[in-house]
Amino acid sequence: MASSSNNYDDESIDEYLDHQEYVHRLRTTARGNQFKEKRDFIERNWEEGHIRLWNDYFSEEAIFPDYLFRRRFRMNKSLFMKIIDRLNNEVRYFRQKKDAPGRPCLFGLQKCTSAIRLLAYGTAADSVDEYLRIGATTARNCLENFVDAIINLFGDEYLRRPTPEDLQRLLDYGEYREFPGMVGSIDCMHWEWKNCPTAWKGQYSRGSDKPTIVLEAVASYDLWIWHAFFGPPCTLNDINVFDRSPVFDDIIQGKAPQVKFSVNRREYDLANYLTNEKQEAARKDVERAFGVLQSRFAIIKNPALFWDKAKIGKIMRACIILHNMIVEDERDGYTLSNVSEFHHGEGSGSAIVDLAYETDTSNLENNMFARTKLRDRRQHEKLKADLIEHIWQKFGHY
Repeated sequence: MASSSNNYDDESIDEYLDHQEYVHRLRTTARGNQFKEKRDFIERNWEEGHIRLWNDYFSEEAIFPDYLFRRRFRMNKSLFMKIIDRLNNEVRYFRQKKDAPGRPCLFGLQKCTSAIRLLAYGTAADSVDEYLRIGATTARNCLENFVDAIINLFGDEYLRRPTPEDLQRLLDYGEYREFPGMVGSIDCMHWEWKNCPTAWKGQYSRGSDKPTIVLEAVASYDLWIWHAFFGPPCTLNDINVFDRSPVFDDIIQGKAPQVKFSVNRREYDLANYLTNEKQEAARKDVERAFGVLQSRFAIIKNPALFWDKAKIGKIMRACIILHNMIVEDERDGYTLSNVSEFHHGEGSGSAIVDLAYETDTSNLENNMFARTKLRDRRQHEKLKADLIEHIWQKFGHY
């Protein structure tokens, strides 16, 4: 009986071990299949994508004409090639390299086109895969590196404060439109943040509305955006946003050129921005700028898909810089009247920019004096009344 019992035990043990080996094989196979699915390699044949892109838009006998290039790239071909040249020469990421086996990698032209398409159409990162043969992760990296490069290479030139010459031209055109001392219009725009972190939604939402981030901007008659302040939550009203904004920092710190102009026989020494004056057509400049910016780059019209607020801010800044580059390239097509006489600061001369800067406000007393002067409500009411009287004298008889 003992021997029979031992044989039974041995058979049971063998069956148990066979079962365990079978389970182990199943688990190993499952893990292998799972690993294979995650690491599945797709031969995208990116060379074919580059050849197609080159033949479609950049060869001497391109398939698509220039007007379709501008429609799909949001800018003229000459401007796009200027950007490509700078990025290829000065940014390592956009230079063509070789991978480990020595095979050439993506061209800078493909990477820049991928980034522009994502900015222009606001679609998912893998939307360029079928045409450019670029995967979603690579396309996202192209966008982030492109945005950084645009800010670093072109930001100082195309998102700058007005120079004295720019300021004189803006003042002259403001005088031409019967708004003496006006250098632009200012307002706020909201960008919905779809993937706002749950802990922040109360801060970035107003009531039952969706979370949004505020852009404050100053735009001139030709849609050039001179100032952009992005990041405040939508729970702040415009006055609170202006209070946080650096738009008046140069004046407070004594770094702004002096401006002198006359309205209704009264002298003023601070330039002004037009805000929510609903009855005045000049107020539409900044609204038009927002509309053109959103229609040109749908990524800032559609809800933001990034989680990182810093990346969202870089995208907004890069889109504004590109917008200003396009405005400079196509400036004559954006104005509603002939302003060629103002392009070099030639105007009526009633508003004058002094190249000498204001008094140094490095100490606290002068700084507080400049801030108090800037916030003087009585002076603001006087200017409004003088502008109303000025416009009435010009157009009241119509």
